[in-house]
Amino acid sequence: MARRTPLNRNRQISEINMTPLLDLTFLLLITFMITFPLIEQGIPIRLPKGKTSEITPANTFSVTVDEQGGVFFDDVPTELPALGAELKARAEIDPDLTILVRADERIAYGKVVEILRLMHDAHITRMALVTAPEQ
Repeated sequence: MARRTPLNRNRQISEINMTPLLDLTFLLLITFMITFPLIEQGIPIRLPKGKTSEITPANTFSVTVDEQGGVFFDDVPTELPALGAELKARAEIDPDLTILVRADERIAYGKVVEILRLMHDAHITRMALVTAPEQ
């Protein structure tokens, strides 16, 4: 009988098992996909600077709030209750109108929120916040 040589148990493996490496890669990918949206929300921003685009349709009106908190509708001074009535009247005439909200960056944020609420009450769905271009 032929004599068998014992298997060499100290022999190196000639192939690398890729399964654990792929498991780790997919685990890291899933972790980054889940945490990236959370990180995005924590980015500090300074309003109202931002990228701008031109909006010039014929049915566009502007609401401006100056540094003292004065409200203007198309450069005409107005009060908030009168602005709400004007927005409702304009929305009934043209439901597709666009309102550009231009607010000084030093005013209280609540004033802009109140204007947005008036627009919501008037069923105006097209609006834009006007910002200064980034430098």
